[in-house]
Amino acid sequence: MKTEGSTAAQAAPFGARTQSLIEDARRERVGSPPGADPQVFEEKEGRVTLNVVFNLSNEKNVGFFKTGKIFETFDAKLLHVESRPGRRSKNSTSEFLEFLVKCEVHSSDLDIFINSLKRVVDNVRSIPEEKVPWFPRQIKDLDRCNLLITKFDPDMDKDHPGYTDPEYRKRRAFISELSYTYKQGDPLPEVEYTAEETATWRQVYKTLRSVYPNLACRQFLDGLQQLESHCGYGEERVPQLRDISAFLKEKTGFQLRPVAGLLSARDFLASLAFRVFQCTQYIRHASAPMHSPEPDCCHELLGHIPMLADKEFAQFSQEIGLASLGASQEDIEKLSTLYWFTVEFGLCKQNGTVKAYGAGLLSSYGELVYALSNKPEYKAFNPEEAAVQPYQDQSYQPVYFVSESFEDAKIQLRKYSTTIKRPFAVRYEPITCSVEVLDQPSKIQNVLRKTQDDLRMLQSALDKLSSS
Repeated sequence: MKTEGSTAAQAAPFGARTQSLIEDARRERVGSPPGADPQVFEEKEGRVTLNVVFNLSNEKNVGFFKTGKIFETFDAKLLHVESRPGRRSKNSTSEFLEFLVKCEVHSSDLDIFINSLKRVVDNVRSIPEEKVPWFPRQIKDLDRCNLLITKFDPDMDKDHPGYTDPEYRKRRAFISELSYTYKQGDPLPEVEYTAEETATWRQVYKTLRSVYPNLACRQFLDGLQQLESHCGYGEERVPQLRDISAFLKEKTGFQLRPVAGLLSARDFLASLAFRVFQCTQYIRHASAPMHSPEPDCCHELLGHIPMLADKEFAQFSQEIGLASLGASQEDIEKLSTLYWFTVEFGLCKQNGTVKAYGAGLLSSYGELVYALSNKPEYKAFNPEEAAVQPYQDQSYQPVYFVSESFEDAKIQLRKYSTTIKRPFAVRYEPITCSVEVLDQPSKIQNVLRKTQDDLRMLQSALDKLSSS
């Protein structure tokens, strides 16, 4: 999981993927009522910054070029531009695109600038900037955390192994469709994998399984052995998410959720806060079985799932997710880079030997062997350094971070998360699967009382042991 902060993501025209358009935290919002004044969120030295949203129908393609002329005429500085397929109303058959433009214009030109746009495009409105980005409060809110990044998509990326294979793309779209209609609490969809897909899985599983004993960390090997015993892991069949999710729920409280592709960093990390792992179900192209440029079920099921069966690692993953809730885009980028160098490409010491625990390594034979050779540079894990370390998402990493232990990494992460600027703290409530925002003294006092009750119970248990 990794995204670029400047990436403009465009969702496909499926109801489960549509999002409102405000940077990486775009959510359903109510815009300005008709005729209302433009909502400006920053004014400096005679210029104002605002988010302008408008619709452009297919019949008005010329309007796109006219809007460019308007921005040029008013000397508007473009700060962010993106588009998505618009929602078609029940009474309309016409299709249109919805555009978001974050721009800066002269204060004195603001009203005429907006009126000029209204002459050439439809439904022009402005949307205020949020001081704290939206984030899910209940596990059901994850139904709205579905913003996909088109990077590495076989329909758009010419370097993807499946780009020239229409049958693969068709099959990929069919499997992805299963996740579009999924709602939290629904039974996880099952996929009947083809002989070719099973053969790809078999090759990946057999090759990686042969090197795991010498290169993978102890927790990974323990988790994989349990998955082989309880969830049908092996060479002959691709395991189903439903079986794995039930197993993880019992072991560490994590559960799986189907996803159609590469999620935005914010949405993916938010899911981890609820101990939910967003998991793909399609399989990489048969022509490149030992490497995939994007997440696929070989990467998820072999790289991530065995580690999520470990309680300490599951806690580590959730704390990264909790740290992301309500964070700024800059902090999201740092956290996703931190995730990259730990959960995806992390190494740790065990009995004096460096072992792999990162899913990107454990699902890629070539990089796994490379990472544990004498070729790359090793650095002691430090969250502040890892969060800004340049990374590679199309070749092997030149640098890997080595943790003394998962416990040590978790302690350092907790310390790092206190540096994230947000006007509140958050606490996960496992009974209701919800996030409590600690932004009032009364809420904090309530949590403190619960903690004191837990401490009294532990003290009582210690007293009983000492008296026996």
